[in-house]
Amino acid sequence: MRRMGIGVQLYTLRDELAADFRGTLRKVAELGYEGVEFAGYGDIAADEMKALLQELGLQVAGSHVSLERLRSNLEGEIAYMKTIGGKTIICPYSSPDADEEGWKAVIAELRSYGEQISKHGLLFAYHNHEFEFEGKVGDSLIFDAIFESSSPETLQVEMDVCWVKRGGQDPIAYIHKYAGRLPLVHMKDFNYDGDGVQTLELGQGIVPLAEVLAAASDSGVQWLIVEQDRCQNPPLVSVENSLNWLREHYLQQV
Repeated sequence: MRRMGIGVQLYTLRDELAADFRGTLRKVAELGYEGVEFAGYGDIAADEMKALLQELGLQVAGSHVSLERLRSNLEGEIAYMKTIGGKTIICPYSSPDADEEGWKAVIAELRSYGEQISKHGLLFAYHNHEFEFEGKVGDSLIFDAIFESSSPETLQVEMDVCWVKRGGQDPIAYIHKYAGRLPLVHMKDFNYDGDGVQTLELGQGIVPLAEVLAAASDSGVQWLIVEQDRCQNPPLVSVENSLNWLREHYLQQV
């Protein structure tokens, strides 16, 4: 199996970061994570963040940047990313209640951002939830329509395997479908909890994670990103437990 980087989506640690951003990054590095995927920068200047990451030996797997921030501060987000040494800006969420015409507008907006971001030598990606598999644009599921409307050079895939499965699709098939256009995979597990879902530490739910790892390795994925929307343990404990699962089921095989 091919070696991929292992990072954590910092949204998982949002409360810890709000209390002590720098200290939480230190704890992430101490746990053994190789990289981080940002979801905000804690009002830390880009030069200071760059120095902190270098001190801790953490790489930048990417950064989630909301549509609102893309609309209001695209150039600033690009400049920050370039300063801290990352290369991928990801739109993490869009419009779950949009109708078909609304989705066409969102897709055009994503394409525009991707065109602008690519001019700076960076990548732009879109991160899915389940709702992109619950409607269509034309004959295609919303998820597929998003990427059919842009070239790989202007829009890459960040696939959240939990939400692919929650949306009624096969995450393994989707990983293979987007091979070569899929630099980032969110490693997330879940199980059903009544009418909703409970996100779980890796290996405790129903996502076929061993198959996900093999498919990701075969498909050119660069980063495996641990994320847990809500943790059943203190979040730092949960991300450590998920990292230990990856050590046992992945790192020992590469």
